[in-house]
Amino acid sequence: MYVKICGLREPEHVAAAVEAGADAIGFVLTRSSRRVTPERARELAAQVPEHVLTVAVFAGEGPEQVRAATLASGVRAVQLHGDHPHGDFTALRDLGLTLVRAGAAGVDLRCGAFDEDLLIVDAPRPGSGEPWDWAAVRGRPSGRWMLAGGLDASNVAAAIDAARPWGVDVSSGVESAPGVKDTGRIRDFVTAAREAAAG
Repeated sequence: MYVKICGLREPEHVAAAVEAGADAIGFVLTRSSRRVTPERARELAAQVPEHVLTVAVFAGEGPEQVRAATLASGVRAVQLHGDHPHGDFTALRDLGLTLVRAGAAGVDLRCGAFDEDLLIVDAPRPGSGEPWDWAAVRGRPSGRWMLAGGLDASNVAAAIDAARPWGVDVSSGVESAPGVKDTGRIRDFVTAAREAAAG
């Protein structure tokens, strides 16, 4: 089970995610309570070992803005969240980075349909932190896709059982307050996701 922890802002939370065994770590470079500057993302990404994917997350910015911020942040992947056209992904392909497409369950659910490497299927109201009908997408997405939206350590096993994703992505579900990550919740989430997949 591939596990991505998103919206990290502090070194201790990055360290906790790495130590817990997360496969990917996301830094939000778009308008959000979890936003960090490209310079801060670079500092945080520098402490992440090569085997863990570092991801810059955007929503609505154009390809040139994304390109500039991504290069400044030094990450190894770009995530475009929301209603980005196919051309935005094509325009970034030459960066040689992993491309991640994220959107609500109503989008094209074929991983690679927009030339992306990874797909995230989110809640109908992305960013709400509210659980949704995960079973509604079971059997529909194809390829390397992650389930997101309302996940936390207490429900990730049920979500994995309902949707059968390749991976899971969490942000608010490992926070003690909006935008404030919690090291214990990060560890608990990764453990719960891996145990669910193993079971």
